[in-house]
Amino acid sequence: MNSGLINAIIAYVMWGILPLYWKLFNNVPAGEILSHRVVWSFVFMGILVAIQRRWSDVKRIWTSRSTLLSLTASGLLIAINWLIFIWAVNNGHVVETSLGYYLNPLLNVLLAVVFLHEKPNRGQWLAIAIAALAVLIITIDYGRFPWISISLAASFGLYGLAKKKIKQDASVGLLSETAVVLPVALGYWIYLGVVGKTTAWTLPAPMFFELLLSGVVTALPLLFFARAAARMSLSTLGFVQYIGPTIMLVLSIFVFKETVSPVLLVGFAFIWVALIVYAIASMRATKLAKSVQEQKAI
Repeated sequence: MNSGLINAIIAYVMWGILPLYWKLFNNVPAGEILSHRVVWSFVFMGILVAIQRRWSDVKRIWTSRSTLLSLTASGLLIAINWLIFIWAVNNGHVVETSLGYYLNPLLNVLLAVVFLHEKPNRGQWLAIAIAALAVLIITIDYGRFPWISISLAASFGLYGLAKKKIKQDASVGLLSETAVVLPVALGYWIYLGVVGKTTAWTLPAPMFFELLLSGVVTALPLLFFARAAARMSLSTLGFVQYIGPTIMLVLSIFVFKETVSPVLLVGFAFIWVALIVYAIASMRATKLAKSVQEQKAI
């Protein structure tokens, strides 16, 4: 449990400070950054899988049609999520990225209802209703729909849904997912070269080396997260998850100096209330399920 908690904290702290890393490439278009992230993630994960001698697991994935379809879906969804996140950070919308990852677990409940036919309890439905009210408040404050937040939450939620059908560890799964979108990334490199709009390749050597590390920056949190998920309960992991968006919110206010209105803070307060209600309702549901199982065992 202690080992799992440490791994989870490391993973979410790394995700939380990720905006600081992407801000280094503020002058590089988001699509070009994404293409490099895909390519160097594939290279790094290929080296890691080779060291682990897991190529047989990779080959097994690509011989299953259903797994390949799930991989294609998850690869495209995580690439969309990365693109929106990078664009949002480098265009001054870190607050909205934070909101997106606060909303993610609540949106997951709706996805489970629609796609997995799960039945949330009353407390979980109440949490969703409060979160919906928060989105309405934030929309009124912005004067527009918070599409960045919703898109991040939806793409990551659907990514998790697709991953449920792929029973592989983080290293093999991430290598396969990046392999799916690798041709698109390489094709985009060729396109940029033809039209003469490459930016990343003209960066100073130290900064380009930092961009090469995007593969490591992408993979490490996922690997720590996989270790954490194997060692601790889902409910505890859910609480630790909010370290990431909380760090993003703090960075957006104190480092990136984004404007945060009182109304927006009220919206975030509703989100936090919704998360507390959801956590309590989920814990009660878990205790009730355990109690029922113990009675059956007797």
